[in-house]
Amino acid sequence: MKSAKDNELKLNQNGTTMLVFMESYNASIPAGFPHASAKALKHFQSVHPALFKHGDEWSIDKHRKHLMDWLSSYRDGV
Repeated sequence: MKSAKDNELKLNQNGTTMLVFMESYNASIPAGFPHASAKALKHFQSVHPALFKHGDEWSIDKHRKHLMDWLSSYRDGV
């Protein structure tokens, strides 16, 4: 039987869709950090193509830290 920690680790490492990533990211960021939106994630993906060598695949392990840093300077109007 797998523990909840094993399931969380698997979720963090596996690639997923943008919407699943967004839900997981927004649920797990510390208070005070900007939340991700579909618009912001699409823009992030366009300015960081090197992070998406496998197409439209997102993972918490690979993208979370980069996104947190980038979102602090992102403005919706961009």
